[in-house]
Amino acid sequence: MKREHLEDYVLTIPDFPQKGIMFRDITSLVQDPDGLQDAVDGLIRALEGVDFDVVLGLESRGFIFGTAIAYAMHKGFVPVRKKGKLPRETVSAKYDLEYGQAEIEIHKDAIKPGEKVVIVDDLIATGGTLAAACKLVEQLQGEVAQIAVVMELAGLNGRDQLRKYPLTSLITYEGK
Repeated sequence: MKREHLEDYVLTIPDFPQKGIMFRDITSLVQDPDGLQDAVDGLIRALEGVDFDVVLGLESRGFIFGTAIAYAMHKGFVPVRKKGKLPRETVSAKYDLEYGQAEIEIHKDAIKPGEKVVIVDDLIATGGTLAAACKLVEQLQGEVAQIAVVMELAGLNGRDQLRKYPLTSLITYEGK
């Protein structure tokens, strides 16, 4: 039987990975058949009326939700990976981490000029990874039609980096 709220599927682990952090564990959501179905269905509902050509998913949990959405909506799927994981020519974008930088990349031919792209991930925290993904889409002359995530940690202000893009989250946690 389905539960009424997606939050019911997410486990909260206090003090992980460090004291004071309330870690929201989405693996419990995807392990539950109803939780996974509810999340994918919720993301698909959030995309109703959005005109787009392709779904882009961020490594690694964005792959879970992005491929399911692409399949259900009969769209192609584009993976965004950590640097060095894709076999063909790529373009990349760096983003800031708490301590240092990271880099993601996409195949250079993955987005065609003018294509409208939906970006999917499990979580928006500080917004750095999603902002980098938007840069990749625009670098390839595509258009970000929508960003859709399962969870948002509103206390980390990730939306601030993504103000110019439509963004939907299914679950919002006010804290960090």
